[in-house]
Amino acid sequence: MLHADPPHRIVEFLATAGVETLLGDEPVNRLAQPVKESVADPVPANRQSEGDIRPTPTATAPAAPDDAAMTARQLASSAPDLDTLRALLDQFDGCALKSMATRLVFADGNPEGRVMIIGEAPGRDEDEIGRPFVGRAGQLLDRMLAAIGLDRSQVYIANIVPWRPPGNRTPTPQEIAICLPFIQRQIELAAPDFLITMGAPATQNLLGQREGILRLRGRWFDYQTGGHDRPTRTIPALATLHPAYLLRQPAQKALAWRDLRSLKARLEQG
Repeated sequence: MLHADPPHRIVEFLATAGVETLLGDEPVNRLAQPVKESVADPVPANRQSEGDIRPTPTATAPAAPDDAAMTARQLASSAPDLDTLRALLDQFDGCALKSMATRLVFADGNPEGRVMIIGEAPGRDEDEIGRPFVGRAGQLLDRMLAAIGLDRSQVYIANIVPWRPPGNRTPTPQEIAICLPFIQRQIELAAPDFLITMGAPATQNLLGQREGILRLRGRWFDYQTGGHDRPTRTIPALATLHPAYLLRQPAQKALAWRDLRSLKARLEQG
């Protein structure tokens, strides 16, 4: 069994070690962070050099997701036409993707066309050029349209998210929720006869579905638009596979071909 040294032994040891004062006049919290001494004319942490008067990071911090989505709804609903909607979207800073993208990718094709195609988000080529579906997936889309007698002069093309996600990743649910009011207003203003949703993100978020795209593709849904400043309309909407997916899974092109034939039949019906 161990025995503690008597108090006088401990005092002798401390004195030998050079300790002269055991207690101070005031208690000291040894775990507290040390307080730095103030210096005259401190330099703000966000100022890198003399004359640099950039605002603090909090001055340019993005809005909270709920606030950004509410602002997006207000801005989108205020747009009387597509040109105004594009300008408002270009000025909108509520989506963090904007700060990482090269430019806004709003739309391509003919806004008066009978068919509107909605994809997921821009890729690298789209981000550089500023138009949707211009890369390899876009080239495949052009061939798919040509197979049923259409081209870009007869269709209107956009994405649910107009800025490229880093690394071409899938947009997050939060990013989609913030951008959704703009694409909904874009559909409303373009007023197509038919809507084509390509891929799971566009199909699930625009049509309110939760199944996978392989279960949803080939099916027609009713997309409701209007009700704010325009009459309510029901637009037939067809879910199909995204061309980028078809490039990775070419065996599935037969399924996409069936979907295109379904669209062609609807167009021929008038």
